[in-house]
Amino acid sequence: MKTSVFLGTIAASALLAGAASAQATLEAVKARGELICGSNTGLTGFGAPDANGEWKGFDVSLCRALAAAVLGDATKVQFVPTTGETRFTSLASGEVDVLIRNSTWTFTRDTELAFDFVSVNYYDGQGFMVKKDLGVSSAKELDGATVCIQTGTTTELNLADFFKANNMSYTPVNVADDSEAAAQYLAGACDTYTTDASGLAASRATMADAANHIILPEIISKEPLGPVVRHGDNNWGDIVRWTQYALVMAEELGITAANVEEVAASTTNPEVRRLLGLEGDMGVKIGLDNDFAKRAIMAGGNYGEIFEANIGSSTPIGLARGLNALWTQGGLQYAPPFR
Repeated sequence: MKTSVFLGTIAASALLAGAASAQATLEAVKARGELICGSNTGLTGFGAPDANGEWKGFDVSLCRALAAAVLGDATKVQFVPTTGETRFTSLASGEVDVLIRNSTWTFTRDTELAFDFVSVNYYDGQGFMVKKDLGVSSAKELDGATVCIQTGTTTELNLADFFKANNMSYTPVNVADDSEAAAQYLAGACDTYTTDASGLAASRATMADAANHIILPEIISKEPLGPVVRHGDNNWGDIVRWTQYALVMAEELGITAANVEEVAASTTNPEVRRLLGLEGDMGVKIGLDNDFAKRAIMAGGNYGEIFEANIGSSTPIGLARGLNALWTQGGLQYAPPFR
């Protein structure tokens, strides 16, 4: 019942916000001169302020690419930290223009909450992390375990389904965000911490004794993560969607932050020319200028560059591309044609 009331409240707020701001987000962002991006409260590699207070990360880079595309300046972003429980209310109420913070695309969120998940910037799945000395090598050995779990997430539901399907019991230890989960887990308040596997890797990377923590092999769910906008403003959804796809297409075409100017000056490839605003009026079609994708690429590089710089195999998080490789390399990242 509590969940139904919560979802109903968000849905009602979303409808009101949608009616008030339909087709108006782009105008509001331009008038403000700043993009307001709903972010994580702090997930290393994905979205967190550094020692100087500057936000950095994989999701942050998409926010900055969007600001570059719309406003011509990747620094014109205000990051609003949101938890699993507050993120959708923040979006529905209009507090943020877009939500880019490891949020899973589901049927209910897409329909009942009146949101649009415009693309998938990270394909993920839920996993479990345990301390080595627990002596566990499989999630199916966790019967009777205490589990640190973020409230207001699909993770809660997946956890219940997994334990029920395997005829096991557990005791939840509810936490608000990743930092609290990691703290409780390290303090021994729970036997295991469960969230998206990428989030587990990000949390483990911040631990002083990272080698003493194991991410178990089971992936128990599909977690397509991506940017979210409100229903009712299709043009804004198009802008967010095609900014993300521009970064993916740039990787496929070999366009990087370093060579984009050179490519733009010399290319005869029609798709490259459309992507970089040299022909086709792609930007004009969505209410921007034709250099929008070029600026997005220049802000932090193509999709692959952003992945490797923030969460890739050479970073402390050490994530392989896996499902997030390009479709030409066996992955699922695939941009529709720019034509």
